[in-house]
Amino acid sequence: MRTDADTGEGTPELIDLEHLGRPAAIGAWVLGDVIVDPGPASCLGALTAGLAGREPRALALTHIHLDHAGAAGVLAGMFPAMEVWVHERGARHLADPSKLLASATRLYGAEMERLWGEVLPVPEERIRILRGGETLAGMRVAYTPGHASHHVSYLHEASGYAFAGDVAGVRIGGGPTLAPTPPPDIDLPAWRESIALVEAWSPAALAITHFGSYEDPGAQLGELREYLDEVEDLAARLDEEDFAAAVRERLSSRGGSDVASTYGHATPVAQSYAGLRRYLERAS
Repeated sequence: MRTDADTGEGTPELIDLEHLGRPAAIGAWVLGDVIVDPGPASCLGALTAGLAGREPRALALTHIHLDHAGAAGVLAGMFPAMEVWVHERGARHLADPSKLLASATRLYGAEMERLWGEVLPVPEERIRILRGGETLAGMRVAYTPGHASHHVSYLHEASGYAFAGDVAGVRIGGGPTLAPTPPPDIDLPAWRESIALVEAWSPAALAITHFGSYEDPGAQLGELREYLDEVEDLAARLDEEDFAAAVRERLSSRGGSDVASTYGHATPVAQSYAGLRRYLERAS
């Protein structure tokens, strides 16, 4: 097995996975023979079409949530020389996804198969464990918790793109930057530290799963920081219905109804409220 992939010198490529037929909700990034966050197996057709016969040598996972990494085990079966890179806190859940699936089933119930498709284990010998501080295939790795305790980000030094998963927020088209805050392990102080770390990279662009690349990273991360402050306060004061109304108002003022619908697909408001309430209860 090759131990490092060759990301090349070109511009990173975004494949729109068109989750459940909806464009601009979930994307996978391709750098040479590395895929950053391949998405769920329910989108495997769009991913393989976008690869156009190219064989990935590595999956660089920002974290193991199913919308980012659900297809990892299926892809490991398709490409026997491929490594999977993941933070040490997430590695055991790739090798044995039973607890991950049980947790996700509590959220999605009978919709699991339709939403995410098949979730298979990744053979342990194919998993490369990350802790932050590594450089792999021209990408610097940083541990960036906050959205998830096992979240990492990658800086592709040739292009200057920062692949920041969900720690850089959700931003779709001309809409605002929101923070996806689902249960179980939102940590707002850690998230703010991770924002500062990504800022310190001075990236040329932020490449995010939900959705696209943006060449104003300072503005996006600043808006994300303000949004985290706002929703922390809102979740402490409001019930779920009023919280959702406040988020919808923010979206309607910036993106219109079509964009607002896509945001709801990428980061459901009820889950964001539940994650914030769980964080606040733990912090109290």
